[in-house]
Amino acid sequence: MVPTLSTFAQFLIVGLHGIWNHYPKCRDITPRVAFVLPAWNEADVLNSSIDSLMSIDYPAGCWRIYVVDDASTDHTPDVMRAKMAQYPGSVFHLRRERGGQGKAHALNHGIHTILAENWAEAVMIMDADVLFEPLTLRRMVRHLADPEVGGVTAYVKEGSQPPSLLSRFIAFEYITAQAAARRAQNVMGGLPCMAGGAQLHSRENLLAIGGEIDTSTLAEDTFTTILTQLSGHRAVFDANAVVWAEEPDSLTALWRQRLRWGRGNLQITRTFRHLWFRPKRSRLLGDIAFGFLWFSIAFMPVFMLAGSIGLVGLYYAWPPWAPAAFSAFWGVTFASYFFQTVFSFAIDPTTAKRCWFEGIAFPGVLSVCVMALALFGLKPFAESANWTLQPGGWSWQDVAVQVVLGWSAISTLLAWAVYRIDKAGASKTLRNVLLVLVGYGPLLCAISLGAMFAQFRNADLKWDKTIKSGKARLPT
Repeated sequence: MVPTLSTFAQFLIVGLHGIWNHYPKCRDITPRVAFVLPAWNEADVLNSSIDSLMSIDYPAGCWRIYVVDDASTDHTPDVMRAKMAQYPGSVFHLRRERGGQGKAHALNHGIHTILAENWAEAVMIMDADVLFEPLTLRRMVRHLADPEVGGVTAYVKEGSQPPSLLSRFIAFEYITAQAAARRAQNVMGGLPCMAGGAQLHSRENLLAIGGEIDTSTLAEDTFTTILTQLSGHRAVFDANAVVWAEEPDSLTALWRQRLRWGRGNLQITRTFRHLWFRPKRSRLLGDIAFGFLWFSIAFMPVFMLAGSIGLVGLYYAWPPWAPAAFSAFWGVTFASYFFQTVFSFAIDPTTAKRCWFEGIAFPGVLSVCVMALALFGLKPFAESANWTLQPGGWSWQDVAVQVVLGWSAISTLLAWAVYRIDKAGASKTLRNVLLVLVGYGPLLCAISLGAMFAQFRNADLKWDKTIKSGKARLPT
């Protein structure tokens, strides 16, 4: 229940963002900004990304684009030659002859080149497929008018066209994980992560954290965010600064992407273990509330499995208590789910309008049925099963009761099975039906559990790149 309560608390805090935010310290400033785009075989997306950046509303000559070609084997060099000719003095091609070391190494190649010159006053770290809305850069740099701010992140929206069921699930997830959660984190005083798709740093901040991006973890954006705040600078989120990105359209690709994120968070948890829950050592990481927030995300499967084990344990040890505990557990889950879903329609109505079904089905139709059972139909069901084991074997009611009590764990296992079915080449129709039944939320939990297993086994630290095809589009 810890992840549920933690998320619920963040949504309650969001309301304070209207009166407790950084906007009063913002000014309309236009520092010189260097965009650094790591690219490995990104020829299909670079044209639209560069054209999008060159169309932003910003003073001419005050921004440059540095594409770090990580030894691409496609026609990325040809694309870059055409773009440098199209935008002379604004677009630069930095070629690495040895690539494949990961995004952080490619970024550092560009950052070292940029910082070696005195031109850039700020650096925008981004992904090669991300599309900027015209006013996004202006809305981000205005926060740098406050010398205490070292980093700013944008609201990354899923922009694949045509959209799919999975892309709409991701779009709805980003309302909760960014538009809501990061507003709440602004109020709390610190961000766990500035999105790597649009992460703006002042030159001073980059120099303060060592002039480069950490290469020891799979979550370089989170590591950089934490270092920024440990160095004494603030990291803030601007929900009005919007960028659009293409996200995975298969569970296999999503699993690889989120497994990398999950393992990176576990690596960071270990790296900064001496700071957690120790306010005297770090005002941010040592904060108790921040610690609960962090661990509820990084160790979400542990809490979910513990909830199932606890409910099933009550079924054996103290049968009369099991119905009350079940109703309390899933009642709180329903309250949080209902509040978050309704609030999401208020916080980003445009996205919620096109993803309303995915918002309702986020925990899975079967989980929604379990919630309904907890709220309205548990008593007669419990009486039919007697909440006790019958001598000589289990009745179907006994089995059904234990399935319901252990549903958090079972739904996670079923979500893993849906991923395996998708990986085996099942049709999208079958995958989508199963995903709606089991839920996108349990899938994220299954991926987090997979990340924990991979990290425990000390699996190879491979930076699996998410393949992009250029499906992202700016809204018209």
